[in-house]
Amino acid sequence: MPSGDLTPAELTLLGLLVEKPRHGYELDEVIDARGMREWTEIGFSSIYYLLARLRDRGLIAEIEPTGTARGRARRVYGPTAEGRRVCARSAEAAVAELRPVFPPLLIGLANQPVIPPDRLQAALARRAAALAERIAAIAAARDAQPDVPDFVHAIFDYALNQLAAEHQWLTAYRTKLAAPGTAPPHHSPAQEGRA
Repeated sequence: MPSGDLTPAELTLLGLLVEKPRHGYELDEVIDARGMREWTEIGFSSIYYLLARLRDRGLIAEIEPTGTARGRARRVYGPTAEGRRVCARSAEAAVAELRPVFPPLLIGLANQPVIPPDRLQAALARRAAALAERIAAIAAARDAQPDVPDFVHAIFDYALNQLAAEHQWLTAYRTKLAAPGTAPPHHSPAQEGRA
């Protein structure tokens, strides 16, 4: 993979290191505090793997270890000059390029006719409840950090607006499905056999 081709997880970690040199545990804390797990797939166990990949590609380097973790110095990483360049190019491309997303919701909706109407309504109600929980969690995370840079607020706002738009769509769709005479078509297995 050329040095400019970063996965979203790699770009996320590299960006956090460009912002400020950090060790793996601190990266995990920032990812958690900023709600980054809502939009990136970085688990605690993958942080060290990703750091090794970035280091092996010459995008980050270990700097003076600081502090101790159970008697051991923690490895603190910072970006190399090439790492800063690659981060800037990759971040600019991520902002500018509109890329397709593949939400499982759309796959479910494309197969909606096979879901019994009562089960579809129950599934949509579960989704609405999950959306409300996620909106509350992200808003709480945002409100717990009033002194973060503007770009961090922008990330929270984007996530909240995306969820609010889905909530609005979901409310309207559930209302439409609940209206008399607008139940979704449903085919029983017997009907499918005759088709």
